[in-house]
Amino acid sequence: MAGYIIALDQGTTSSRTMIFSPEGQVVASARRDVPQIYPRSGWVEHDPFALLNTQIQSLKEAFENSGLKSTDIAAVAVTNQRETTVVWDKITGEPVCNAVVWQCRRTAPVCDRLCADGLGDLIKAKTGLLPDAYFSGTKIKWILDTVPGAREKAQKGQLLFGTVDSWLIWNLTGVHATDHSNASRTMLMDIHNLRWDGELCEILDVPANMLPEIRNGSGSFGKIKKIKGIEALEGIAVLGCVGDQQAALFGQGCFSAGQAKNTYGTGCFTLLNTGDIPVASESGLLTSVGWVLGGKPTYVLEGSVFNGGSVIQWLRDGLKIIDAASECDALAATVTDNGGVHFVPAFTGMGAPYWDMEARGVLCGITRGTERGHIARAALEGVAFQVADLIDAMKKDAGIDLRTLRVDGGASASGLLLQMQADILGVDVDRPVNIETTAAGAAYMAGLAAGIFTDTDEIEKLRNTDKVFRPAMAAGEAQLKLDQWHKAVERAILK
Repeated sequence: MAGYIIALDQGTTSSRTMIFSPEGQVVASARRDVPQIYPRSGWVEHDPFALLNTQIQSLKEAFENSGLKSTDIAAVAVTNQRETTVVWDKITGEPVCNAVVWQCRRTAPVCDRLCADGLGDLIKAKTGLLPDAYFSGTKIKWILDTVPGAREKAQKGQLLFGTVDSWLIWNLTGVHATDHSNASRTMLMDIHNLRWDGELCEILDVPANMLPEIRNGSGSFGKIKKIKGIEALEGIAVLGCVGDQQAALFGQGCFSAGQAKNTYGTGCFTLLNTGDIPVASESGLLTSVGWVLGGKPTYVLEGSVFNGGSVIQWLRDGLKIIDAASECDALAATVTDNGGVHFVPAFTGMGAPYWDMEARGVLCGITRGTERGHIARAALEGVAFQVADLIDAMKKDAGIDLRTLRVDGGASASGLLLQMQADILGVDVDRPVNIETTAAGAAYMAGLAAGIFTDTDEIEKLRNTDKVFRPAMAAGEAQLKLDQWHKAVERAILK
């Protein structure tokens, strides 16, 4: 009986495929690394075909390794890095340029002009977002203004825009669509009426005919075409689509208002479920759509740390003080504290609650006694401190008293990092058995549409805790560490 779900998880640094049983167990998985392109300081790009091809390769490998037949597969789901922007020719399928990645800061001047023109409040009121280079809208404008002939073709209806979910779905099924979670991160969707906004399109000079249809994340996105390498999957329905961070919240079973999760990926993303009410932040957080089920939206407050797990990658590839990411814990554990060293990893600016696009990284407090272990420990602490800032902002905005933070993502494998997080926050940090909850969340969305799951209560029971990290530090000591961290942040954002 068909009941297995294939989840395509296209991320910033890798394309993964995970196949889930009806009981929520992973039966097969595969991944391919995604090449990063850095044309100049602060710019980040991907080859759109590299995103597509690595995803198909991982899909092929996972399906072959699963031992399943195509008749065993009930549905395919897609989850993705969100704001990354692709513009392509609707006839040939050729992208007009490389994908502009969510981390890329090239459109900061456009955002500055929007604010200078007094449009910041309007944009925030409609979208829940701040004018920032992070989001897709200004990236589309940059592509149309910069790529020769692009704007003329767009005005003639010859170009399509999509975040990575739309790019994958269009190539896999021929359907040009997205879901509410991804659309709410473009700076072009009104999150209150759940549709593209003509005024915002006019402000950013983006032709509305480029935009994908917005569909419920648990629903139909077409059927897989005959594609070389995955011919056996032809005709299987894509029944789930959700942006990676909302997918992780869903996969963590955070279905009730007041529940929160943090994903330790390339960046760190903390999301708080606020129920059916969009909470306007006064603390620099973002308000987005989590998902829409049965016509009813669930909203989230989100704080984004641009550099989380990428800090550990930098220790490995930049400083070369470790040979593998897994060595960071052991190196940090060679010292008992940070030795006065603080690391603010603002490689590509700082996200919430600071929103300083020009901030750059700071490593301070170095003495002749500083060792590699101090730097590794300061790097892990820098991730935990950034998340603590987000949680503090959420408490102020939503009036919550967070008791447990659910965590996932690659860097959540670091027990030392999670213990630091629990100590700094003063709350329990709950790590599940399956830390790849992004793929799980997308699979569960598709499972609802396929009738494998009847409701979210059934899905919540599938989550199993691996370990709970409990606070072991006095509140006064934690506050002192936070105060020292904030002094280091002041150096990073010094004008």
